[in-house]
Amino acid sequence: MMRIATPTPDSLLGSLGAPYLRWQAGVQVFWLIALIQAPLMARGFAWSWFGPTIATIPVFLYCYLRTFTGPVRQLPMHAIAIGLLGLVLWDINPVGLGYLLYGCMIPSYTGRLRIWLTAAGITFVVVGGLTLLLHTDQARMVVVVLGGFLGGLGNYVYVRSARRDLELRLSQSEVRRLATLAERERIGRDLHDLLGHTLSLITLKSELAKRLALADPERARQEMEEVERVARHTLGEVRAAVTGLRVGDLRSELVSARLMLEASGISLRVELPDSIDLPQATEAALSLVVREAVTNIHRHSRATDARVLVTFEGNTMSVRIVDNGCGGLAAHGNGVNGMRERVRAAGGALRIDSPPRKGTTLDITMPVADTAPRISRENAA
Repeated sequence: MMRIATPTPDSLLGSLGAPYLRWQAGVQVFWLIALIQAPLMARGFAWSWFGPTIATIPVFLYCYLRTFTGPVRQLPMHAIAIGLLGLVLWDINPVGLGYLLYGCMIPSYTGRLRIWLTAAGITFVVVGGLTLLLHTDQARMVVVVLGGFLGGLGNYVYVRSARRDLELRLSQSEVRRLATLAERERIGRDLHDLLGHTLSLITLKSELAKRLALADPERARQEMEEVERVARHTLGEVRAAVTGLRVGDLRSELVSARLMLEASGISLRVELPDSIDLPQATEAALSLVVREAVTNIHRHSRATDARVLVTFEGNTMSVRIVDNGCGGLAAHGNGVNGMRERVRAAGGALRIDSPPRKGTTLDITMPVADTAPRISRENAA
């Protein structure tokens, strides 16, 4: 039983892992109560309907469970099996048409329109034929057709959206990983080039000073002063190189933003300082705010152009994120509240201007150490 309930990697739960699917899978089995209760109240107990109905439930539960935990390629087989249960109970238990609804909707979880429409069409034809052949109440046919189509359409749209979001998250994670790897390689090359020559120079001058210590103390002192000067200069260069690691998070986030927006047909222009010396906590908060803002542009704005502008004025850093989309961003939604809290925790402020049909502008101000950065413009293709 545990093996059956464990999602395979290529299952709906294994590949998508969406909490909504788990919630839906659990809630929808409660209809089985009506499968027993409705005919019991309408007809009273009789083995003629109770026996076949009870016999179908284990088959349904197995196929239904494997719908979410088994390979996606097996969904049509589970749909056929569940649909056949509905045909078995067609004249025995009217509530059994729920099996036909599931048989119609389950193929939509594949995310393939042709498979779902084919399964829905076959179900509708079979139900229509039974209705005409057995002179069944046409309301049952209407329930199967409308319920199966609307339910399947909702599942199809949800699964397609969930898979696109998953692919996008994987792409962003890969971009961030590659950006981090490239930054580490750059730092490694810089440190190698910097320290290799400098340490060799310090070694040679130290050996020379040691040999001159007795023969020419004044010359030895000069050599050691030169060693000290070179060491201090190198220390400053090492600190500057290591500082570049902290800048990478924000830059990596903007690389991911470019990937996300370009995948949606939205061009992104960035005006970003060549060098930014930010506290690690401030940069982390700013990166998350930029991520949330760009995600909102991708999902809701219907924009064609976006821009991120970072400027400094004294001890204040300003970040402006602009799009030319539909506007109307709620000032107090969950995402906006999260951005506002992160900015406030870093000692900054967030202002939103989002008139309907006139795009959205987010202005973020944060206190930072006094810097004099140089602006570089990067135009998205």
